[in-house]
Amino acid sequence: MWRVLRRALTAGRRGAAVPQGRRCRHRHQPLASAAGPCGGKARAERCATVTMPEVNTDHLDEQQVQLLAEMCILIDENDNKIGADTKKNCHLNENIDKGLLHRAFSVFLFNTENKLLLQQRSNAKITFPDCFTNTCCSHPLSHPLELEENNAIGVRRAAQRRLKAELGIPMEQVTPEEISYLTRIHYKAKSDGIWGEHEIDYILFVRKDVTLNPDPNEIQSYCYVTQKELKQLLDKASKNEVKITPWFKLIAETFLFKWWDNLPNLNKFVDHEKIHRM
Repeated sequence: MWRVLRRALTAGRRGAAVPQGRRCRHRHQPLASAAGPCGGKARAERCATVTMPEVNTDHLDEQQVQLLAEMCILIDENDNKIGADTKKNCHLNENIDKGLLHRAFSVFLFNTENKLLLQQRSNAKITFPDCFTNTCCSHPLSHPLELEENNAIGVRRAAQRRLKAELGIPMEQVTPEEISYLTRIHYKAKSDGIWGEHEIDYILFVRKDVTLNPDPNEIQSYCYVTQKELKQLLDKASKNEVKITPWFKLIAETFLFKWWDNLPNLNKFVDHEKIHRM
């Protein structure tokens, strides 16, 4: 059975929390290539030369700060790889304003009742804490396995990794082959005066029943919702009664319900050529 938490939908407040009294069981280490920040391709690709601004992270969650050392994939506006840089550098507004852009993904996982799994980001998150969002949102890293681009296999491997890290979904329950790549969006959003997002975001769909064991440092609550319940949540967000992430808002308002109505026939929506500028 899945844990279904709906307090945010009925009260317009934060969802019921995943128990907070335990430490994360996972040791989060940057998945970086020993060959260098460009995953062994430094001769063929240029690395970023953006100077990292000095930002005090002493007040931030220790575990989340450690993740800032991960190496994200830098891209141009056509999603061509141009190098790598730290998660920290990629999410500083000062660099985003200079055009720094990285690759990301958003997973939408539906169970066999066609309900969508949402999460509420923990208050430890550096960008968009406490916000409701889709099942899983993260980045492929500059590592050979996640740099591979054929049919977005590297991104799909990264999604499998993060579904395990955030939601505790066993990796054998959701394989890269079971993750469908639909299309991409390009968006930019500020979280606060220091941190933000500037991503080309791969939209990934999964339809499967899974086992959940969320990491409370990543997720403070989660719930499966129907279309009607999601529309209620979006309505509450429009009244500032709850917070949702900007990418989830864009996807929900533009594409999501059309895709949701056609879960058995998603092939007609697959578009790997176009990048939707949001």
